[in-house]
Amino acid sequence: MMDNRNTILAIALSALVLIGWQFFFAKPQIDAQRQQQATQQALTADKSDAAQPGAANAPQPGGQAAPNAPAKTREGALRDSPRIPIDAERLHGSIALIGGRVDDVTLKDYRETVDPKSPEIVLFAPIGSPQPYYAEFGFVNAPGGQVPLPNAQTEWKAESQGPLTSQTPAVLTWDNGQGLTFRRTISVDKDYLFTVRDEVANAAGGQPATLYPYALISRHGEPHISGYYVLFEGLIGVMGDQGLQELAYKKITDDGPRTFRPTGGWLGITDKYWAAALVPPQDKPYNARFAATTDGGKTYQTDYLLDPMTVQPGATAAVAGQLFAGAKQVSVIDAYENSPSWWQKALGAQTADRAGIQRFELMIDWGWFHFITKPMFYALDFFYKMVGNFGIAILIVTVILKLFFFPLANKSYVSMSKMKLVQPEMARIRERFKDDKVKQQQELMELYKKEKINPLAGCLPVVVQIPVFFALYKVLFITIEMRHAPFFGWIHDLAAPDPTSLFNLFGLLPYDVPHFLMIGVWPLIMGVTMFLQMRLNPAPADPAQQMVFTWMPVFFTFLLASFPAGLVIYWSWNNFLSIVQQALIMKRQGVKIDLLGNVLDTFKRKKPTDAAKG
Repeated sequence: MMDNRNTILAIALSALVLIGWQFFFAKPQIDAQRQQQATQQALTADKSDAAQPGAANAPQPGGQAAPNAPAKTREGALRDSPRIPIDAERLHGSIALIGGRVDDVTLKDYRETVDPKSPEIVLFAPIGSPQPYYAEFGFVNAPGGQVPLPNAQTEWKAESQGPLTSQTPAVLTWDNGQGLTFRRTISVDKDYLFTVRDEVANAAGGQPATLYPYALISRHGEPHISGYYVLFEGLIGVMGDQGLQELAYKKITDDGPRTFRPTGGWLGITDKYWAAALVPPQDKPYNARFAATTDGGKTYQTDYLLDPMTVQPGATAAVAGQLFAGAKQVSVIDAYENSPSWWQKALGAQTADRAGIQRFELMIDWGWFHFITKPMFYALDFFYKMVGNFGIAILIVTVILKLFFFPLANKSYVSMSKMKLVQPEMARIRERFKDDKVKQQQELMELYKKEKINPLAGCLPVVVQIPVFFALYKVLFITIEMRHAPFFGWIHDLAAPDPTSLFNLFGLLPYDVPHFLMIGVWPLIMGVTMFLQMRLNPAPADPAQQMVFTWMPVFFTFLLASFPAGLVIYWSWNNFLSIVQQALIMKRQGVKIDLLGNVLDTFKRKKPTDAAKG
């Protein structure tokens, strides 16, 4: 039957796209920008030394242990330096007085697993720990300069021992003994943004001092990454007019450093849910660099070097930079960018006293379909704030999407229903012109035209939901809001696959099931609803089509079993709504619905017929 073939074609197309999505889709690349980067900005450190003042003294990670020195525990490494504690609303940790680094940050709101007693997420770790990860601010001399400057081994003095909070900044000082006094003020807001302000005072009677301010983020060791093309993890930044730059760990190691000369933007290192980023002054040009070294172990670094500032005798100069260190929460990232659309501004979304970070939203990898993915997230987040459960929000958004696509689906199902009514006439045409396929197709098309039937109508309900499926998959996979978001019952994390399995009777049998056999309750529900939806139509007479018709739900059950539970819940609920919708339209068109009979016929057809036996 033509309608069954179209349905099978649509489902097969969906399966092909899903498989391709699993391996290849949405690897975020901006080819034009990267071509510009390759042709204009791919400079090695040696070349940039001759082109940029101060580049010969570009910021380097300092204070790391000897290559063969055994790593201490994180707690042991923290004891190597006197510290100022951090106790802000959403993070805690400490600042090392040796080096003046931000090298100890733990996120209060997030745990390693769904168990509320599991350890908190540790973002930064100091030199000497197994995998150091830290931010550093400072100055380098002009070429040939000999001014003593604070470095990774410098021990700063704290003006107070109280913790750094969103209300009380930490103030550090250091005197170089030759007339320069450095005063560093570190503050943090209620989320994840540090501001580091350095003041340099030059005593009267001395010499002018020319300094290059810098900041760096250094990450030692091989980071654990998810390894999915749907998600970028690595070195990242927005380089002013040159736009988004993404450099995977392997790429920066193989290709060498990349340098830029932007105004505005930011640069850092991103994981799936967490990130650290430097934010230089947005109105000043700077030299930005992404680099990796392999001496004594792998080290990845992003840094910027501002234009020089000269401090005259008896004068004081100041420079400030910012550091984001935390979770990639959408509302927080949007607030830091502070560049809402016109309708968001009308609702007061912009904060007048907060300077916007250029294109900071690109810290979250929304992918190629961002124009669908972001609205999908905002819709889910809106209903989550109303009902307090992202699973229910998914169900609500699915209903809204069904209503939105109702005219298209209604037209499709009406056309399919009409096709069922003309099945006897179609059979007569096929029999009459069985030896003339061209004439047969001409007569069938005339019949379709006369009855106002679209032979491809069966594809539309499946095809229109593919972009929605992709958008929801992306939202579930990349947004931290979905991480460890529960539904009901056994679903404690909508972003993870259903943890149950049919093959150990959903936990009743005491053994672990291999990954490929993890067929949970929700994938089974999805498979059953898909089976029932397909059985609204009689099974096709062609044996090959019949086999596809029968096994397609089984195939999809196994395929989607490894997908996030939230996505499988969406698909199951969408199938159920489609069954109800299609049944109502078929009934209104006068088409007999024999769902039970169609289901029973499916199993009866598995037995060979007498003709087949002969």
